[in-house]
Amino acid sequence: MDDPFRRPTFGSAVFYEDPFAALDWLEAAFGFERSLVVTDTDGNLAHSEMSFGDGYVMIGPIWTDGVASPRQTGGRNTQTVHVQLKDGIEAHHDRAVKAGAVITRPLERQFYGDLTYCARDPEGHVWSFGQTVAVVGRTEAEAASGLKIDGWFETGPE
Repeated sequence: MDDPFRRPTFGSAVFYEDPFAALDWLEAAFGFERSLVVTDTDGNLAHSEMSFGDGYVMIGPIWTDGVASPRQTGGRNTQTVHVQLKDGIEAHHDRAVKAGAVITRPLERQFYGDLTYCARDPEGHVWSFGQTVAVVGRTEAEAASGLKIDGWFETGPE
């Protein structure tokens, strides 16, 4: 059966005390777009989905004791959502800063060829953003990082 929402195989869900404020902030800071918003008869958010490129994330309220916003856990996160951009990461970073994101890891090039940064949203969720700026093979990545890497592709002659 076709999925009329055209969702990728994996998606993540993050929970907020104020999910409507989160929807507004995630649009302003990260450029996410609302693709689905479901409200109950009292106008409370029951479920929502936001898209960015070909990915999506579900934004929801605290609906059970089994989920929490980092605001409720002393700032601890049990997950970080990573968003891979095709281009424009510097502008994306600047937009997030302008919207009040707390940069938890500065924009910097990584040994694996991506330019990345991490930002904390108003309720404490940490988001990671990256853009590939150089194709780095396994040998080069291992040399730059000092790590042994399995499952990486190789470029050029060995």
